[in-house]
Amino acid sequence: MPLSDLGGAWRQPRLQVLANGAPVAGAVRAEVASNNYYAADRFLVEVALSADPATGAAFWSATSDIVIEVRMSLSEFGIGSWQSLIVGAVDLVDIDPVNRVATIEGRDLTALLIEARTQETFSNHTSSEIATILAGRHGLTANVTATTAPVGRYYQLEHDRTTLDQFSRATTEWDLLVFLAQQEGFDVFVSGTTLYFQPPTTATIPALTLVPFGTALAPANVTALTMERSLTLARDIEVTVKSWNSRQQNAFTQTARSSQAPPSRSGSLTPQQYVFVRPNLTTGEALQLAQTKLAELTRHERIITATMPGELALTPRDIVALAGTGTAFDQIYHVDEIERRLSTDEGFVQQVRAKNSSVGSQTTPPADIVASVTG
Repeated sequence: MPLSDLGGAWRQPRLQVLANGAPVAGAVRAEVASNNYYAADRFLVEVALSADPATGAAFWSATSDIVIEVRMSLSEFGIGSWQSLIVGAVDLVDIDPVNRVATIEGRDLTALLIEARTQETFSNHTSSEIATILAGRHGLTANVTATTAPVGRYYQLEHDRTTLDQFSRATTEWDLLVFLAQQEGFDVFVSGTTLYFQPPTTATIPALTLVPFGTALAPANVTALTMERSLTLARDIEVTVKSWNSRQQNAFTQTARSSQAPPSRSGSLTPQQYVFVRPNLTTGEALQLAQTKLAELTRHERIITATMPGELALTPRDIVALAGTGTAFDQIYHVDEIERRLSTDEGFVQQVRAKNSSVGSQTTPPADIVASVTG
């Protein structure tokens, strides 16, 4: 059904679902949730069983290996303009024979890596080589930024250490890739049939401005909005990393801090303190970890969730701006999750969740970060 576009023009949202590469007739609803936190994207599709005998109840009840692709279009005819939102394996099929409807749920192809257990040692390989190897095992294209350090050098010991130590029997290939990405300061995710292992994107220009209250210059494009602020995280925060380096035979700490600017009444309160213990880090690695954890914590201070007409350009690795509320929430946010829904009843809508610290917060410069060493 037609739905007003972000700029006021009329459009015709359309849905196409493919099962093992073939179009599925009778797809009446689809939901796609895309995220930016080392997890698989998810989908839900509802199909009318009477629309096509080839994908009727017999197909969904007997076929074991099903790959779904969800496509959407905003053009009137959809021809040549389909945009793929997700390619993934089916996890669950729910068949309603009375109402002749099947509901299909699944995850993107990250699921292939999540379900694959590993006990391998890759000490003579770099992180990028391991990512390429694992992508190839599952038929994924590898879009990988080359790294240089063999993974064995992550550890200052004279023996190989695989993935999660004594828990390696429960470690998956995805756990390993996430661990390696964190060590390299990389991002890792699957999009379509491609595994990405690369430095995180550094977007500086908002891909979209969320406007809940329209003006002559900026029409409203948000139908619902919630704004959440954690006063605990709005206080000064101190993150300390403690480590013991076996080779250097010493223990040390690295500390990173963020503070409110200008000082508030809560400035007299004791800073929120977080301590992380990680073995066999160098002082530089401990400092980097402290800064990374500090950024992760402070970004949860302000969280916004906006419901709006659906669009197809925004990704979970973009930034958005909020404007027009007349509050301190009017600032830049990092997109955390996008859930798009298209159905004959609701039309095409999406919900965007984004987060960031307050504009006024300040992080202690690296030169001022304290490191204490005891030997």
